[in-house]
Amino acid sequence: MKEIKSNPEDNTKPQSSLKRIGNFIKEARLSRNQSVEELASDLKIGSHQLKAIEEGNEEELPEKVFIKAMVRRISQKLKLDTEFIMNELKTERQEIKIEEIVEEVAKKTRKSKDPSPLGFWIFILISGFLGLVASSLIFNLFSESFQNQTPKQELIKKTK
Repeated sequence: MKEIKSNPEDNTKPQSSLKRIGNFIKEARLSRNQSVEELASDLKIGSHQLKAIEEGNEEELPEKVFIKAMVRRISQKLKLDTEFIMNELKTERQEIKIEEIVEEVAKKTRKSKDPSPLGFWIFILISGFLGLVASSLIFNLFSESFQNQTPKQELIKKTK
């Protein structure tokens, strides 16, 4: 019995949706014993574009709109579940949006957690000033009450 070893590089990088769809299309094409050139000429697209779709190589393909149109035509020609394939193609776009949103939220939380040094010092100065005013008011209030009590105590002592 052969032992199957997995390549760690393959497991760490997630497969793109175009790559998964390309593999699916390639398997369907091979199961119908069609070459890349035959299918490409039937669909009137370039064989290099069909190879790029099967390999998931977006750099060699035109814009996403055209990729979607080609994938739809290929899946219809191969009599595949077109709706499933198109939903699979949209999955990557949604994942990217979620990743972008997560990155944007992370940036905003980092910015909001980092207080500006100027704002920090203004806060310290205002709270210090309020503390000084409050303590002087309390001190004056107590000192007046002690001054008012002192003559009464002296009168009491004198009468004794």
